[in-house]
Amino acid sequence: MMLDGTEDEEKFLAAGIAGLQQNSFYMHRALDSNNLRDALKYSAQMLSELRTSKLSPHKYYELYMRAFDQLRKLEMFFEEETRRGCSIIDLYELVQHAGNILPRLYLLCTVGSVYIKSKEAPAKDVLKDLVEMCRGIQNPVRGLFLRSYLSQVSKDKLPDIGSEYEGDADTVSDAVEFVLQNFTEMNKLWVRMQHQGPSREKEKREKERSELRDLVGKNLHVLSQIEGVDLDMYKDVVLPRVLEQVVNCKDEIAQFYLMDCIIQVFPDEYHLQTLDVLLGAYPQLQPSVDIKTVLSQLMERLSNYAASSAEVLPEFLQVEAFSKLSNAIGKVIEAQPDMATAGVVTLYSSLLTFTLHVHPDRLDYADQVLGACVKNLSGKGKIEDKKATKQIVALLSAPLEKYNDIMTALKLSNYPRVMEFLDIPTNKVMAAVIIQSIMKNGTRISTSDKVEALFELIKGLIKDSDVSPNEELDEDDFAEEQNSVARLIQMLYNEDPEEMFKIIDTVRKHILTGGPKRLPFTVPPLMFSSLKLVRQLQGHGQEENPFGDDSSASPKKIFQLLNQTIETLSGVLTPELALQLCLQCAEAANDCELEPVAYEFFTQAYILYEEEISDSRAQVTAIHLIIGTLQRMHVFGVENRDTLTHKATGYSAKLLKKPDQCRAVYACSHLFWVDDHDNMKDGERVLLCLKRALRIANAAQQMANAARGSTGSVMLFIEILNKYLYFFEKGNPQVTVAAIQGLIELIMNEMQSDTATPDPSADAFLATTMRYIQFQKQKGGTVGEKYEPIKV
Repeated sequence: MMLDGTEDEEKFLAAGIAGLQQNSFYMHRALDSNNLRDALKYSAQMLSELRTSKLSPHKYYELYMRAFDQLRKLEMFFEEETRRGCSIIDLYELVQHAGNILPRLYLLCTVGSVYIKSKEAPAKDVLKDLVEMCRGIQNPVRGLFLRSYLSQVSKDKLPDIGSEYEGDADTVSDAVEFVLQNFTEMNKLWVRMQHQGPSREKEKREKERSELRDLVGKNLHVLSQIEGVDLDMYKDVVLPRVLEQVVNCKDEIAQFYLMDCIIQVFPDEYHLQTLDVLLGAYPQLQPSVDIKTVLSQLMERLSNYAASSAEVLPEFLQVEAFSKLSNAIGKVIEAQPDMATAGVVTLYSSLLTFTLHVHPDRLDYADQVLGACVKNLSGKGKIEDKKATKQIVALLSAPLEKYNDIMTALKLSNYPRVMEFLDIPTNKVMAAVIIQSIMKNGTRISTSDKVEALFELIKGLIKDSDVSPNEELDEDDFAEEQNSVARLIQMLYNEDPEEMFKIIDTVRKHILTGGPKRLPFTVPPLMFSSLKLVRQLQGHGQEENPFGDDSSASPKKIFQLLNQTIETLSGVLTPELALQLCLQCAEAANDCELEPVAYEFFTQAYILYEEEISDSRAQVTAIHLIIGTLQRMHVFGVENRDTLTHKATGYSAKLLKKPDQCRAVYACSHLFWVDDHDNMKDGERVLLCLKRALRIANAAQQMANAARGSTGSVMLFIEILNKYLYFFEKGNPQVTVAAIQGLIELIMNEMQSDTATPDPSADAFLATTMRYIQFQKQKGGTVGEKYEPIKV
């Protein structure tokens, strides 16, 4: 009877250890005095402690190991006795007179070990006798430990090839027969444990069996270590006998563990050559056995074997491993109609990994695996089970990891069909994996057809799902996803402008379905790819453009597409972003000498500024972008440029804050003085802007004085002074020494005023400006003469 109480079990263990130690003490005293009879008597009493049924396997093991240590010492004593002239045969007979069967068999195994060493009888005969005698113990726990002891003392004495106990020609067969017989009996004992005791203790029994499983599995390890077990013997004797025992025991725990043991302990080469036999056993196992795990481990072992050396690959082709494994998986799934989706996908994931290692050049095999997976998943709809979706991601990631090239995966017709089964969140994860693979490997996707196929694969990141368009998503995660799509768009390239235009058009078609949250991330990279193409065409020279204006890839056509895109998204993109894109397009049109196009984009930018941008900070940023872009434009005629410039200066003067007005107005001065363009140099209008800026700065001082009682900083005046110096140096005749001198004196007076607010940064800026003037004076030459009249 097995007792439940842990405390009671501890007491029984303590009592067993005490009895064992007491008898071992007397046994040692007898050994020291060479008293064989007393040694046998006390050793038998010591071993009687192992007859208990009151300990769990875990506690019984503690007792067994203490007895085992004592038996090793007893074995050494028996060896000395035989050297002193005691007959080993007599000793073998003598220990069989022990009163109880369990001590008798432990002693018999111990003497048997010495008997084999003495070589007075063939090892095979002694081993056969011992393995048969051990049948006398049918209690599962006691029997398993006894047979484990037999296996332990005999494993180095098997009549194997090259062993000192090697006998005649059939010697290896005898060794194999002994281990197989011991394995069979141990497995029967182990399985029998499941059927002892009340059903309510089933979980407890399964736990205890799990603790004892290695005792059974060690036999298979011993078999794998026998030198004489070559491929032929493994194929003809070992594997059939082991599988026969596994199948016939009809026990779920034993079948799963032993099939796993077979895969782990025997060489991969043997598995490959006996694939038919091994796979044939799987459908015969109990329906509840986790075959998918065992089969997956087998395929993993074979995949690693194939990856270890190219020289072994012909063996796989010779035995047609792919078709056998594929058929086996089909039969297993058919035999277990209730197998979970995760199990089905795991099997196909392992098979695909195997296929990619063994047949990397056979894409049809990989596609066949994906097709079989699709067939088995059909009718299940979107899969939301986390284990299953994780396995599908592993399945789809395998080709990417193997080939480091999404283009190869796109050749697999069933690849997108498998992705269709993923639920929305996992589809996004897989799309991100695909993009990461492209980024990592620098994959070049250079045709519109391939781009179309790719964007169909990653559509989970590009458009809202029909099921839940308003799905909740962390803002940072969403931004990361969309930035990865943006990087992908930048990587799409073809040197042929016609094909590149098709790629841009394909991308545009997909991203415009993305919804208002995605477009601010995905439209800019599309626009810049288009502008890159425009400049590529411009590089050919407009008059030498082989495509001509009628070509779909002409700059005019591209600008039309960009214009349509911006207009379509007028209510979606933020006005600030739309304005920036308009200005970028205008600058590209300027480089292409397309005045009407550039003017149209500027017009759109101005409309956005007037109608959409109301935030004062955003207006300041926008007006400086407009001024900076317009300053670089050289394509406009006098009338168009005047119109745009007048608008820009008007916007500048209408900004909310006076300092912002001042800075924008003096920035406008650059619109009237452009280097390298003599027709765009108007000194008077430059001076008008600077004077207007001075008036606004003065008004800002007065407003500060009225509101706060102090005139505030003179920073604006110093900034304007630097603009004066810039145009003075550039040769603007309207900017005179007298104007600069007057401005310096104004600044000095303001700084010394009682109402001035101390401003260290303004002081530092002015000091630097004065040093610059002094430096220019000391230069000598034309520059020195120019600056000489200025007094600092």
